[in-house]
Amino acid sequence: MPSEVGNEKRALRAQLRERRRQMTSTERDEAAHGLTSRLTELVANHDASRVACYLSTVDEPTTRPFLQWLHANDRQVLLPVSRNDGLLDWVVSDGTETEGLFGLPEPVGELLGPIAINDVDLIVVPAAAVDQGGMRMGWGRGYFDKTLGSMEACPRSTLWCSTPSSSTSSRGRSTTCRSTAS
Repeated sequence: MPSEVGNEKRALRAQLRERRRQMTSTERDEAAHGLTSRLTELVANHDASRVACYLSTVDEPTTRPFLQWLHANDRQVLLPVSRNDGLLDWVVSDGTETEGLFGLPEPVGELLGPIAINDVDLIVVPAAAVDQGGMRMGWGRGYFDKTLGSMEACPRSTLWCSTPSSSTSSRGRSTTCRSTAS
């Protein structure tokens, strides 16, 4: 990646993190509700029985209500565990969490390895930002980019979500979700 583009992305990621940190608890709750509503609708519409997701950080709309919904509706949930080599292992979630690599929340359980992702019906991928055309910018480590690029086949749906924010008003705030679902 040319250094100018890399520097621009790093600056944008820092700006987005700061905006997210400035969100009020009401704005965070609204974002989490919007995310959960959109995700549960997508799962139901596509009858996804095996879903890969992520454990949100404090600066992201929480994925916990969605994960709880999946468990309550008998869906199998795979959550990622970061590896030192830049790949993701996967764990069938039972709701137990620990602090993993980079201080991020990770599931506790038997590691299934990177290829476990090949058998999911839907993948929910974190995003720092998503443009109007659906292009995702992640947080810069490339874990999900490598995962998506190494899959044997695409699942029926891949969804990436980000929460736009402004420091002035929560009106019009929504969770941006882009899907590859047909």
